Amino acid sequence: MAEYFVLNTGARIPSVGLGTATGKAEPGVIGAAVYTAVKAGYRHIDCAPAYRNEKEIGLALKKLFEDGVVKREDLFVTSKLWSGNQAPEDVPEGIDTTLEDLQLEYLDLFLIHTPIRSKKGAIPTPENFLPVDIPATWGAMEKLYHSGKARAIGVSNFSCKRMEDLLAIASVPPAVNQVESHPGWQQIKLRELCKSKGVHISAYSPLGKPGSPGTMGKGFLSNPIVVSVAEKLQKSPAQVALRWGLQMGQSVLPKSTNETRMKENLSVFGWSIPEDLMAKFSEIQQVKTLRAEFVVHPEGIYKTVEDFWDGEI
Repeated sequence: MAEYFVLNTGARIPSVGLGTATGKAEPGVIGAAVYTAVKAGYRHIDCAPAYRNEKEIGLALKKLFEDGVVKREDLFVTSKLWSGNQAPEDVPEGIDTTLEDLQLEYLDLFLIHTPIRSKKGAIPTPENFLPVDIPATWGAMEKLYHSGKARAIGVSNFSCKRMEDLLAIASVPPAVNQVESHPGWQQIKLRELCKSKGVHISAYSPLGKPGSPGTMGKGFLSNPIVVSVAEKLQKSPAQVALRWGLQMGQSVLPKSTNETRMKENLSVFGWSIPEDLMAKFSEIQQVKTLRAEFVVHPEGIYKTVEDFWDGEI
């Protein structure tokens, strides 16, 4: 399997990227992790203003370029539109702030982070939510694509219904839908829809790690099926989970600040899970860990978790 997938723009997205949504990290930890990861061979860094560390990552990228570790064109950098910048007139400010913080001239991929719109400058809590207008926001995203500031555009946390609604009006179809996806939440219906429309799925939380912001429940890495497959292949459960994702056609964005684990997570090429063992993953009980209960309010736009995910939970 190649170390990248080809998007509908023709761009190549690395199969394994580094997730940076580690909310508990001390200042400097994520910047150091990015530097270490790129030196270890990572070429995709997944960022977002919501993670509150883009300035730190920008410093790490600048040092990587200055030290000659990589050139800008060697990296694939993703970021996302903050919920408070979803008004069409605020979308350019959203990418400009990110570019300034990351010290970059363009993004390889820019995503609508979530189908949540909040009041500009306000904390994104249910009382500050506004009705979303995805067609208007997407129109502004398309302008960024045509300007070259975002070389590909896409979405994150979009259900099948939201994907279908967007695809019906988009002049520039989304290149990516970044969602939770792993053996414990396989997203079969969404995967089939995206594949049929040429939209690549990129998986955050590909190891299903509990403890990430907004997640709940046990991880699946101790599931007997995952453990059994790992033992048969003499790999770690994490490697098996990531390799499963690649064989399902999705890029994966594991998070780690530990160099040993980073290298382990990148060692998913040159071997594969045989078809008979891949089939066993269909027996794993499906449990969504990122339920996003923080968006729910009895008098808000989303009154239940099912409302937010369009019943696809």
